[in-house]
Amino acid sequence: MPEEAAAATTLPATAAQTSPDNPWPLQLLSQKLKMHIDRAPSAWVEGQVIELNRRGSNAYLTLRDIDAEISLPASVWTTVLDRQDAPLERGSRVVALLKAEFWLKTGRLNMSVKDIRPVGLGDLLARIERLRQALAAEGLFADSRKKRLPLLPHRIGLITGRDSDAKKDVLRNAALRWPAVEFEIREVAVQGNTAVAQVIAALRELDAHPEVDVIVIARGGGALEDLLPFSNEELIRAVADASTPVVSAIGHEADRPILDDVADLRASTPTDAAKRIVPDVVEELARVRQARDQLRRGVVRLVEREGDRLASLRSRPVLLSPDVMITQRHDDVERLKLRSHSAISTAVVRAADQLVHLKAQVRALSPQKTLDRGYAVVQLADAGAAPGTRRDVVRHPSQAPAGTDLTVRVAGGRFSAQSTGGQVPAEE
Repeated sequence: MPEEAAAATTLPATAAQTSPDNPWPLQLLSQKLKMHIDRAPSAWVEGQVIELNRRGSNAYLTLRDIDAEISLPASVWTTVLDRQDAPLERGSRVVALLKAEFWLKTGRLNMSVKDIRPVGLGDLLARIERLRQALAAEGLFADSRKKRLPLLPHRIGLITGRDSDAKKDVLRNAALRWPAVEFEIREVAVQGNTAVAQVIAALRELDAHPEVDVIVIARGGGALEDLLPFSNEELIRAVADASTPVVSAIGHEADRPILDDVADLRASTPTDAAKRIVPDVVEELARVRQARDQLRRGVVRLVEREGDRLASLRSRPVLLSPDVMITQRHDDVERLKLRSHSAISTAVVRAADQLVHLKAQVRALSPQKTLDRGYAVVQLADAGAAPGTRRDVVRHPSQAPAGTDLTVRVAGGRFSAQSTGGQVPAEE
């Protein structure tokens, strides 16, 4: 015993410390694996039963993932299976409580089913509704997130089943409405455990295609179990993240998949999708003709209205006889010229008359006129007056005493005379 305790103390404490010179015994590794696996808790999982074999008190089944190519064998006591109201069959969808077990002697890992329950339609619908409410609370179904479809898509991406009626309906009805329509088709599984992965891959491929303007996911209806991939959360989030508008065309009115809520447009059937993604060429041509007629009528009305306005403008006097303005101004100028000439002439005549009058006044007051009336101017022949005085004109008798030589100026000329003396007027 002391030797065994000494050997145990020399073994590595962890697997990382083992080496070729100091390995673990196989028993120790198996014990540690069993201890680790036994500590792992049980887990409820969901899957589909693809194999089921009863062998006495034990049964062996294989579960496959709902959305992926992954399967897991497990064992279950028949008493657990017998507790079910209806016997399990291949293809049943179930939830099972699994516990990992490690068999120490054989080194085998076994998944033991502690409980198993079939998943009914009610459970599926309740689960889908809970997921729908959770995604709606995130805002994935909000109208503000939905993208508008193009009026006339350049190319349509179509995700549908291989050689399915849904594919034929979309192609035929779209071509009937718009013969030049082009498609980029991806045929995938639309039910089963590979449907989600294939639809998501096709969606991302078409979303990255530069010429695809809208993507249609089409399937022609089916049972609720067949439509479960179109309520898968991963697929729903992929559709919400797509930058290209997505149309849901799942032909199932009773139980709508969540894809209808997240898609930018929901079509009731693949045929309805074809009618809603492309316009009707006949209707569009009719609209073009109607628009051309409206445009023609509008242009005609515009031309007629402008023609009437032009005729109205031309009928105005200023445009009918443009020279009227010049003629009127010319007449005004001539009238003003005549008035100016008349005013100037009147002023000149008046001034001339005034000048004649003034000349007459001047003449009337001139010395010559006085002489003409018989008066004479008597001047001293030799003034002999003091400097600075004018005494040459005789104004007083005292200026011409007797014997004074005089010069007498009359109207006809001058003559000499001599004063004989004079007498001062009596009033002096």
